[in-house]
Amino acid sequence: MRALSIGASGMMAQQLNVETISNNIANMSTTGYKRERAEFQDLLYQQERRVGSPTSDSGTELPSGVQLGLGVKTAAISRDNEQGPLQKTDNKLDVAMQGAGYFTVQLPNGDTAYTRAGFFQLASDGTIVTPDGYPVQPNIVVPANAKDVTISGAGEVFAYFDGQVAPQNLGQFELATFVNTNGLEQLGNSLMKETTASGPATVGVAGSPGFGTMLQGYLEGSNVNVVSEITNLIQAQRAYEMNSKSIDTADQMLQTITQLR
Repeated sequence: MRALSIGASGMMAQQLNVETISNNIANMSTTGYKRERAEFQDLLYQQERRVGSPTSDSGTELPSGVQLGLGVKTAAISRDNEQGPLQKTDNKLDVAMQGAGYFTVQLPNGDTAYTRAGFFQLASDGTIVTPDGYPVQPNIVVPANAKDVTISGAGEVFAYFDGQVAPQNLGQFELATFVNTNGLEQLGNSLMKETTASGPATVGVAGSPGFGTMLQGYLEGSNVNVVSEITNLIQAQRAYEMNSKSIDTADQMLQTITQLR
């Protein structure tokens, strides 16, 4: 009975839906996190009577036919790249991205990763790094005797020293944009990696055409809307229960058949 496998595919789809929503809720406080959405497609159809098949020698044909669906499958899990809310921290090395762009980070193996999480720190040698110690590109080193650090909207890092009126320019953050941001591969730790689907990175600086600007002392929060996620969670739960009910109904029908004498 097809209803059994159809209902099972629906339950598996809604299970994935709930897992995706749960991940969104779990990351509601994760800096720079972008909510995800599970997307589904119907499976192949069995053609019992094909649409447009001739029904007589005079040229009449079936206007609709009989096509039986076989269930649902997962098509993709896409990201909503809408700007997250800005959260004031007053930390000198916290930088929020306003608009398009990703910070570039060098991984230990030499590869480049990308992130929207701008909660940076200083390594032992003064290099600006991520919380995992990965240097932000290009390498910017803050001298130990710097009394203050400022970051402009264009991503330029300035250091102030005792006895000097004018600040010293230490470097400028490098940003990257992609044609298809959904094509980036997520690595965890708020990092992403370029793929053939994302297209090559377009590298530039903040404030230039196609790139957002930076705001020091702020972080970009998660764009997860908790009310929407809870609503989606309830809908997914009800859909799971209805698919379970269809399996239960098919089971009762099979039981009736097996009891025929």
